[in-house]
Amino acid sequence: MISSTKKFIGIPTEIWIQILLALSFFLARVIHRDSSDIQYFRLLFYANYLVAAFGINYFLLPRYFYTKKYVRFTIGVVVLLVLVILVEELILEKIYFPNTRRGETFPSVLIIFIHLLPMLMVFVGFKFAWDAQRKQTELEQLRSIVAESQLKFLNSQINPHFLFNNLNNLYSYALEQSPKTPQIILELSSLLRYMLYDCREKYVLLQKEIDYLRDFVRLQSLQIEDRGVINFNVDGEVANQRIAPLILIVFVENCFKHSTASLSDQIQIDIDLKVRGNQLKMYCANRYSMEENIDSLSKGIGLENVRERLNLIYPDAHILDISSDGGVYKVQLDITLTDSGER
Repeated sequence: MISSTKKFIGIPTEIWIQILLALSFFLARVIHRDSSDIQYFRLLFYANYLVAAFGINYFLLPRYFYTKKYVRFTIGVVVLLVLVILVEELILEKIYFPNTRRGETFPSVLIIFIHLLPMLMVFVGFKFAWDAQRKQTELEQLRSIVAESQLKFLNSQINPHFLFNNLNNLYSYALEQSPKTPQIILELSSLLRYMLYDCREKYVLLQKEIDYLRDFVRLQSLQIEDRGVINFNVDGEVANQRIAPLILIVFVENCFKHSTASLSDQIQIDIDLKVRGNQLKMYCANRYSMEENIDSLSKGIGLENVRERLNLIYPDAHILDISSDGGVYKVQLDITLTDSGER
């Protein structure tokens, strides 16, 4: 796709292409069919047609057609065509062919249209197609900017959301003067280091993301203590894969929130990651008390955030299924990963 903003020797590409079209039509008209002589007087006839073509392209199209003033556009085209006919019939024909076509106004007009319309169709068609391509490019760039801005906004929500949850827990342990507080601070600082310094790119190594999940699970395990069982398993080759940062953490975090908010003991959380080629399958399940209202947990900012991020980053490359059955909350996420060569 040729960009209309590109220039050659300071002249936009669009103008160069129209110059080439004009030269092609000019050569086809000035070279006589029966000889190689160049009939330069035909340049004036041709220039008359060019005025109509460029008048439509650079005056009528942008001022009336693109602003949906179709009646004015039609009137403008008709006026230009009439002017072309009058100039050729009343001026050019009388100068170069004074003894021909007299008394044959209708056939003369028909001949003019036969010469004029193909050129107008080519020039106006090219301009219309060029402008449509340019508008489409601008629309795609605008969509990209909007999507990128939305993604940055969603990313900016992650850190405050994460900090809010974990600082509350840390505050509780500090009040109780728990001996685990220093270890919790250490684990939390490791998580923050990853979030602040390793998540600046659109994609990160899957191995780093998994290490981050492990640190998070270890941090939460310190708080659960002996009130339940946490299983975290990874299967498959992850070294050469990349993933959008902080996509998986929301589901892991929700597992702990669902369980700890409704159960005081017998907590069970299962987190399984399987990588097969460039396919990642994540399964999370946690027990919760059906007597407790956890609807707000499944509709919080974190889950809404990650749904939007998945739709933006992996629009046709993910499947997310969330269900609740018999006191078990389940999440199944399948993602087509980005290999290490893509950024």
